[in-house]
Amino acid sequence: MAETLLSPGLLTRENDQSQVTSQPSEFGAAIIGPTAKGPVEIPTQVTSFNEYQSYFGSTIESGSNVYSYLTSIAANNYFQNGGTSLLVTRVTSGSFTPASSQDLENFDGDIPFVLETISEGEIMNSTGSEGTNGNLENGSVDNIRWEIPTVNTSSGTFNLLIRRGNDTTNQKVVLESYNSLSLDPYEPNYIAKVIGDLDKNIVTVDGETFIQEDGSYSNISRYVRVKQVNTPTPNYFDNVGDAKSQFTGSLPVIQSGSFGEAEGSNIPTGRAANFYKNIDSTDTQGLVGSDYDVAINLLQNQDEFQFNVITTPGLINDFHANQLSSLTNLAISRGDCISIIDLVGYGVGVNSVKQEASAFDNSYAASYWPWLQTIDPNTADLAYVPASTMIPGVFAFTDASSDPWFAPAGITRGGLGQVVRAERKLTAGQRDELYEANVNPIATFPNQGVVVFGQKTLQKRNTALDRVNVRRLLIELKGYISQIADGLVFEQNTIATRNNFLTQVNPYLESVQQRQGLYAFKVVMDESNNSPDVIDRNELVGQIFIQPTKTAEFIILDFNVLPTGATIPA
Repeated sequence: MAETLLSPGLLTRENDQSQVTSQPSEFGAAIIGPTAKGPVEIPTQVTSFNEYQSYFGSTIESGSNVYSYLTSIAANNYFQNGGTSLLVTRVTSGSFTPASSQDLENFDGDIPFVLETISEGEIMNSTGSEGTNGNLENGSVDNIRWEIPTVNTSSGTFNLLIRRGNDTTNQKVVLESYNSLSLDPYEPNYIAKVIGDLDKNIVTVDGETFIQEDGSYSNISRYVRVKQVNTPTPNYFDNVGDAKSQFTGSLPVIQSGSFGEAEGSNIPTGRAANFYKNIDSTDTQGLVGSDYDVAINLLQNQDEFQFNVITTPGLINDFHANQLSSLTNLAISRGDCISIIDLVGYGVGVNSVKQEASAFDNSYAASYWPWLQTIDPNTADLAYVPASTMIPGVFAFTDASSDPWFAPAGITRGGLGQVVRAERKLTAGQRDELYEANVNPIATFPNQGVVVFGQKTLQKRNTALDRVNVRRLLIELKGYISQIADGLVFEQNTIATRNNFLTQVNPYLESVQQRQGLYAFKVVMDESNNSPDVIDRNELVGQIFIQPTKTAEFIILDFNVLPTGATIPA
């Protein structure tokens, strides 16, 4: 049909405006801290507390007592409150290495392959004598053992079990099972392809810290990787389909064994570590502040690691100012997350809290006080923890029940259900002092319990960004719109490209406005800000104007008492 009418008639046209706007990617929290086990300084994503425990364990013994690291308590609280994705980076003190499979043999009496634990440290060593019921002397709930239950030389395959270290022959606890594995690198069931052989190491060059990967296949197993294959069986079958005799002896025999030779201890030698409210400047859960430096530097990489809130429960600004300064600077440089920091240790007064807060002027950081008593999910003991342990859970609940631009505070979204009590019950005057110093008070109300009753960032200037909900709104908007803009890089700088951007951004901002995140907005990407000079510099300029929704933090109710017979205004 003609696109224009030159004589009387009817013109019908189609304007397809049904494009479905993709939703922003969801990123969760990041926690840096010690764990009972797990890969050292390798950020690992988990999606449930059970998965967290599989990678990082639960409790640690120190000085004949059993403790949970604050990392574990924080992870449990985060998932209990609706969190869906958690990036955990384990920090340690000293050198840690993984454990290797022991006594694994093939029919020729050689070692066919070596398995290596993903987790590092002495906790992974399950070696030791085997009891009559098949129990390992050093087997525990945290370490593992291996078993080859079946071998088929005619097909060149075998099965492999990864078992829990403290199980027995009659009561096996199989963590992972791999069937029909092969040592033939040309087969799809080659052991390294199925389990994975990627080795990750932390490298620092010219002051930059990054993860260097070595290996060919991504790690599928949660527990082990294939360190090396010593007796491969390339092209296991001859031209008529029979197994080649020189390879049948390369397969492992039916057997079981343990893991050993790992190094690294979580607990300092010769003394007990300081846990919970005993954390001080020289010992925080067996570590010192500098043990966190590599992990904080590593998470600077915004492209590789994505999260919207980060915390280091166990680091206190009064004790570990350098590390928390680095953490807040990380949030500033990334621009896509907010850091939750603790200012003082247990048992300190309001004036000290205000003094520590005065050192910050940063809308990408927030602090909460006082300390909180909670039930340790692993030991069921009561423990006092710094507020940063529990606040990511408040953020997670806000995201799950509302949106990031709602205030993570107040009775509706700021309730701390897993908290037994606060370190102290703040008076209204103390809450006022803290809020004026940009510290978010944690209040205790009759019949309401313990509640986060503030949502200020540590920014001193009185702007919209001195509130957590506005900062998180900006993080959310920048994250999604940046995803769209990434797709425009190297595209033609034309009207069509600009319209493509606008047709994706405007509907999204409209949805945010409908969900009470914005009062108003406007997106400009046209000839007014993309002049010929701009285009000649290979630039594409867009301007986004927003009016963030403000929260009602100060409710003023005027009760007017009138005399009898007075007319009440309409």
